[in-house]
Amino acid sequence: MKPVWILPVVAVVGVVGALAFAEAPAADRAAAGKRAFATVASVLQSPRCRNCHPAGDAPLQGDRGVPHAMNISRATVAAGVPCTACHQERNSEAIGIPGGPPGAPHWGLPPAKTPMTFEGRSAGALCEQLKDPARNGNRTLPALLEHVTHDPLVLWGWNPGGKRTTPPVPHAAFVEAFGTWVASGGACP
Repeated sequence: MKPVWILPVVAVVGVVGALAFAEAPAADRAAAGKRAFATVASVLQSPRCRNCHPAGDAPLQGDRGVPHAMNISRATVAAGVPCTACHQERNSEAIGIPGGPPGAPHWGLPPAKTPMTFEGRSAGALCEQLKDPARNGNRTLPALLEHVTHDPLVLWGWNPGGKRTTPPVPHAAFVEAFGTWVASGGACP
């Protein structure tokens, strides 16, 4: 019987590829997962992801990852200034405000109680963090794959508007690499 985590991968890499991967020796799956995670890490540590997954309590902004304007932090959010006060469901250009704040559904920092930090993490540390439900939003590996495949806020990263850069690989390649990593059981570099 195939492990349950293979099933979501089928939708990503196709039936034949997933079954062939599932039949591959464990060492080959682990090696493929480790290689794939290099792609995953390059995306998660890009400005589009890193800025809202900072090492501290304040989000970053721009491609250089500078501190957020207006001294926004978890403390200001807790005091009643939600991210959505400025960050709407769509980029400001889409609603006629050129150069204004970016936007996507449910814009905000990860919960403070779940330290989902991408900034400054090595690929190995990031990999271990993603496998730990206490540090990944209480998700299984298949749930993480679903998150990066379909969540509108994640998808925004590949269509950020303005002059913002996109992650270093296309979304489809990222999802494929993430699926390979998940199918390996989360093999870490």
